[in-house]
Amino acid sequence: MKSVVKESSPELIDSTSALAGARDARLYNDDLAPVPPSARRWGLASFAALWVSMAACIPTYMLASGLIGSGMNWSQAVFTIFLGNVIVVIPMILNAHAGTRYGIPFPVFCRASFGTTGANIPALLRALVACGWFGIQTWIGGDAIYKILGVFAPSILTGAALPVLGISPAHFACFLFFWGINMWVIWRGIDTIRVLLNLKAPLLIALGLLLLWWAWSAAGGFGPILSQPSAFDPGQPKAGQFWAVFFPSLTGMIGFWATLSLNIPDFSRYAKSQRDQAIGQAIGLPATMALYSFIGVAVTSATTIIYGKTLWDPVDVLTRFTNPFVLVGALFALCLATLATNIAANVVSPANDFAQLAPQKISFRLGGLITGLIGIVMMPWKLVADPSGYIFTWLIGYSALLGPIGGIMIADYFVYRKKHLNVPALYSAEGEYRYACGVSWVAVIAFLAGALPSLPGFLAHVGAIAAAGVPSFFHALYTVAWLAGFAIAFVVYLVLRHAAPNK
Repeated sequence: MKSVVKESSPELIDSTSALAGARDARLYNDDLAPVPPSARRWGLASFAALWVSMAACIPTYMLASGLIGSGMNWSQAVFTIFLGNVIVVIPMILNAHAGTRYGIPFPVFCRASFGTTGANIPALLRALVACGWFGIQTWIGGDAIYKILGVFAPSILTGAALPVLGISPAHFACFLFFWGINMWVIWRGIDTIRVLLNLKAPLLIALGLLLLWWAWSAAGGFGPILSQPSAFDPGQPKAGQFWAVFFPSLTGMIGFWATLSLNIPDFSRYAKSQRDQAIGQAIGLPATMALYSFIGVAVTSATTIIYGKTLWDPVDVLTRFTNPFVLVGALFALCLATLATNIAANVVSPANDFAQLAPQKISFRLGGLITGLIGIVMMPWKLVADPSGYIFTWLIGYSALLGPIGGIMIADYFVYRKKHLNVPALYSAEGEYRYACGVSWVAVIAFLAGALPSLPGFLAHVGAIAAAGVPSFFHALYTVAWLAGFAIAFVVYLVLRHAAPNK
């Protein structure tokens, strides 16, 4: 199973020349083509900046709210967020390896384990989750516009909710306006996205630190949240229940970036070296997530002193300022930051994933438009309405699907193939990755083996079936859905692949 392409260095392989005349039009377009080593210009700083840019966002700021609401104190919440991101950065770096070595994107990488047609399964699952995230981030940007406009024209905030949607016409219009900006940037292409990320990283970090300084100076400290005891301490309402909350919370934190841990080859294909992508990601992700979630907790605690009530949403904090220049500047910073994170994290991958379905018909732009339309249909304001449901239903629920995919990809590439891919065969419908009519049933069975055990716990959690009728084992398994699914699929895949190499 040695690669039949030209090696330009021990870790970067030039796959482009070997594809000339050997590719199948049904599996190839320019967006899915390998990136030649000469075009791989992302260094260590680029990957660190990528993660600073994506992790410094409003959902990260608000992430600790659900954990504190479940009973954790601020240090337990920030530690849980940090640990979850230390764990998820490991499969992130491992899956990035193939992208860096061969220059291939995520849906093409999936063909090695799932088959040239079967790769549509992980690609579509990843794409649909990204559509949900795209909608959430677009809602956050539109909500920022709506609330800050409400400062200048309070009548905007008084409209009755629309049937089915459950939000006012003005609120929905702001959401659609911000959605249109996202679509415009997608149409402009990948270069515009890179410029946005370069602008956004320092801007939102600066905004967060300024908020932190304002809160500290205005409140004379960070208030009751930083000093309140954990609800799990002796004598507190949830004494002795810490671990029952910690493990599902940790799974939720892993799930926060479980999407990117799969499609990271979409970015690592531009890396100069394995060292750059690995160290850059290890530096950029866990620390930024911990810092920005701490800013959220600290500023929120100060609002309790300053305003007499707890404000978790930074937009709500900013609307308390009356200086129009501050409001306009804050609006611009929040929208630009949300826009950059949204497109980098939630459009690049699904655009490629939808292109995998029909490369000759679906381009990056069309894939991005499909993502945007599905993001509207999913009504994202309902996904984030409840912080607890956001973590324990949305984040854990989809992590049960993505964990098994990650386990299969890493088992196939590192253990079974020992990092060797036949890149021309990834673009051939008749090559070694055809398996059975384009589908690797070994991967499909391993995926189901990893995902299905979490289903009873999920159905019980959302109320689709009676929780009392589900054995406690399945409830516990759901709380570690990503980890359990990853491990089960990893083992099942290797056992079946060795038993049936071509199935």
